[in-house]
Amino acid sequence: MYLDNRRPTITPQLAFRVAIIGGVALLMFSVIFFRLWYLQVLSGDRYVAEANDNRVRDIKVQAPRGQIVDRKGQMLVDNRTALAVKITPAELPKAVSAQDDLYARLGDVLGRSPSKIRDDVREQLAAVPFSTATVKQDVDLPVVQYLLENNEDFPGVTVERVFLRRYPHDEIGAHLFGTVGEVTREQLGEKDYRGADQGDRVGQSGVEATYDRYLRGRNGATRVQVDAMGTLTGSLSDKQPRAGRQLRLGVDLDVQRTGQQALGEGSRGAFVVMDVKNGEVRALGSAPSFDPNLFAKTIKQSDYDRLSDPLNGNPLANRAIQGLYPAGSTFKLITATAGLEGGLIDPTTPVSDPGSLNVGGTVFKNAGDAVNGVISLRRALSVSSDVFFYKLGLEANGEGEGLGIQRWARRLGIGRKSGVDLPGELSGLVPSPKWRARANRQGIGDGRPWSAGDNINLSVGQGDLQTNPLQMAVAYAAIANGGRVVTPHLGKRVEDGDGRVLQELPAPARRRIDVEPENRDAILQGLRQAASSPGGTSADVFKGFPIPVAGKTGTAEKGLGRPDQSWYMALAPYPNPRYVVAVTDEAGGFGAETAAPAARRILAALFDVRGQDKKVVKGDSRTF
Repeated sequence: MYLDNRRPTITPQLAFRVAIIGGVALLMFSVIFFRLWYLQVLSGDRYVAEANDNRVRDIKVQAPRGQIVDRKGQMLVDNRTALAVKITPAELPKAVSAQDDLYARLGDVLGRSPSKIRDDVREQLAAVPFSTATVKQDVDLPVVQYLLENNEDFPGVTVERVFLRRYPHDEIGAHLFGTVGEVTREQLGEKDYRGADQGDRVGQSGVEATYDRYLRGRNGATRVQVDAMGTLTGSLSDKQPRAGRQLRLGVDLDVQRTGQQALGEGSRGAFVVMDVKNGEVRALGSAPSFDPNLFAKTIKQSDYDRLSDPLNGNPLANRAIQGLYPAGSTFKLITATAGLEGGLIDPTTPVSDPGSLNVGGTVFKNAGDAVNGVISLRRALSVSSDVFFYKLGLEANGEGEGLGIQRWARRLGIGRKSGVDLPGELSGLVPSPKWRARANRQGIGDGRPWSAGDNINLSVGQGDLQTNPLQMAVAYAAIANGGRVVTPHLGKRVEDGDGRVLQELPAPARRRIDVEPENRDAILQGLRQAASSPGGTSADVFKGFPIPVAGKTGTAEKGLGRPDQSWYMALAPYPNPRYVVAVTDEAGGFGAETAAPAARRILAALFDVRGQDKKVVKGDSRTF
C-alpha cells in the first residue's frame, strides 16, 4: 500500500495570523526588555539612593529662637532650657497592652490622662515616625529623677533638654512682645513660615509673629540608620541647630514698665509713646495684661478661656491698636485742623461761647456748664470749649464728607490702619453721611439719615467715632512734626548673638500732608496753654513739671450707663516736640483726673526726670 507523507501547505490566512501573534509577542518582549534595561541601567543609581534613604532617617534637633532686646540692649525676651519627657518609638513595647500599661504608669507620675498621652504619642509618631514624641514639657527635676531611677518600669521613656521661650518681665510688654505656639497646618503652607516643620513653635502674636522669620532658627538633625522594620540600628552624623537672630526694638524698657504701672492695677486702657519725627515706638501697652510665659509651652484651655473672656477684661486684646473708642475732646485737634485748613476760621477768629448751642431744639452744652464768652482757637483748646467746636461741626456739616472734618481725620490717620509692625490692628471708623447711608442700605444702621447733630458730636470726638491710642498718636505727631504722617514701628535691626548688626530694618514710608505753619503753631500754642496757663484743663497736673508740655484732655461719654472714658494726649518738649504720649482709660472719668497724671508719669520716665512722683490736682496732693 502506498502512503503519501507530504503535509498540506499553509494557507495565506494562517500565515497572516501567525505573523500577527509573533509580532505582538515580539513587541511585548521588547517593552519588558526596555523596562528592565531602564530600571537597571538608566535609573539604577537613583533607586540605590532611594533604598539608602529608606534606611536613613533624620531626627530633628530644636533650634533656640533669637533673643529680643530693647534699644539699650536690655533683655526683653530670651530662652530657658527645660526638661521634657519623650517617647522613643524604637524602644516602646510592641504589645498594645504593654503600651497601655506604660501610659498608665506615666500618667500617674506626670499627672496626665493615659488616654491623652496615648493619643498625643500616636499623632506625633504618625507625622514623624522615627522622631521622639513629646509627652510633657517643662517637667520638674524630682519627677525626672524618679523616671530615671525607675527606667526599667518606663521602657522607651527618655528625658531631653529643650528650649522654651522666657519672658522675664512677665506682664510688662506682653501685647508688644507677643507669644509663641505650635505652627498650624495652615501656617505650614504660608510663605512667612517657610522652613518650619510640624511641631515647631513659631510666633503667633506681637513682634514674635511679625519678625518670626528672623527669630526662628534653623533646626539641626541627628541622622540615624534603621532596618526594614524601622528599628534603630545606629547613628550616622549630627547637624547642629542654628539659633535665631537677635531682634533689637526701639522700645525703652524703663518707659514701658512705667507706662504699665501708670495705667494702674485693675484698669482697662492703653498707652502709646512714639517719636513724632520717625514713628519709632518707645512704649506701647494695654491693660489688663497677661503673662506670655503661659504660652511658652502648651497653654491650658482653661487659661486661654480666662484670658479671652470679655467679663475678665479680655486681657489678650491689645487695646492700643484694637480699642474702638470715642476720643472725646482729644479729637478737637482734628476739628481745629479741618476748620483752619478749610478756611472756616483763622487762629484769631472770635467765636461766642455762651455755654450752650441750640440746634433744632436739641441743646449741646459745655462740660460742667462752663461759659467762656468770646474766645478764639488758642483759648478754645486751652479751656476745651465744646461750644466753639460744636459751631465748627455745625458749619462744616453738609453733603459728602462733612466739608472737611471727616476728610482731615482720615488724612491724619484716624479710622485707618497705621501700618504698625504688630498683627491684629483694627481700622476703626470715622462716621460720615456716606457711611450712614451705606449702613442703612445694608440694614445695619439705625435707619435715620445723617444730621447736623452727628457732625456736631464728631467735632468733639463723640457719636459713632471709633479710634484707638495709636491712631491718635499718629494724628498728633503729624501736627507736631509739620505734616508728616509717620508709620509707627517697633523693629530697629537684626543682630547676631553678640549684638553685631546684620540687617537694619527699613524705615517705613511716610505720607505728607500740607498744614500751614501758622495754623500748626496756633494749635500747638493752644495745647501748650492747656497744660500750663491758668484755667488750662491740665495745668494743675503739669504744674512744676520741668519739661514744657503741650497737651489735651478728653472725656468721652459712652452712654448706656457706662462710665466716661478718660483720655490725654501729650507732646513734649514744647515748642519742638520730639515725643507724643497717648493714654486712655475705659473707666477713668475726666481726662485730667486719670489719663493726664498717667501721661505725666510716663513723660517723667521718658525724659529721666527725677523726683516727679507727686502732682497737685484741684488742690489735692496725690501720689502716682
